[in-house]
Amino acid sequence: MEKVTRIGVSLEPDLLVDFDKLIEAKGYSTRSEAIRDLIRNALVEDLWKDEDAEVVGTITLVYEHEKGGVREKLMEIQHAHHSDISSSMHIHLNIDQCPEVLVVGGRAREVKALSDELCSVRGVLHGRLAMTSGSLGSRVHHH
Repeated sequence: MEKVTRIGVSLEPDLLVDFDKLIEAKGYSTRSEAIRDLIRNALVEDLWKDEDAEVVGTITLVYEHEKGGVREKLMEIQHAHHSDISSSMHIHLNIDQCPEVLVVGGRAREVKALSDELCSVRGVLHGRLAMTSGSLGSRVHHH
C-alpha cells in the first residue's frame, strides 16, 4: 500500500450519522474510502473549470429516433466532431426511443460544446455529459 497520511476530521453528530448511512448504502467498507472518493470527485470537478484541460468522458443521449430527422442531425454533428469522438454505441430501447453513448476526449471546452450541441437537438429527450481526466496523474489514484 502507498504511504498514507492520517488526518482528523471534526463533524457534527447528525452529519456523521447521515454520512455513515451514505457509506453503507454505497457499499464502502470504510469512511476513509468514501472520503477519498469525495476528494477525488472534487478534484475532477475543479479540473473541469480549466477549459484547456484534457478530459475524457461519455455523452449519453436518449432520443426519439423517428422525430424530425433527429438521427441525421446527431450524425451530422458527430461527423463534424469526429476527432473528439473515439467510439459510439447505439441501443434500440423500444419502438420509439434509442439511447446512444459516445466516448469522447479532448479539451474540456470542446467536449462541453459538443455535448451541448448534441443535447440541444430537437428530439433528444435527455442528454448527459460525464467527464474525468487521465491527466490528473498522482493527484487522483483510483482504487
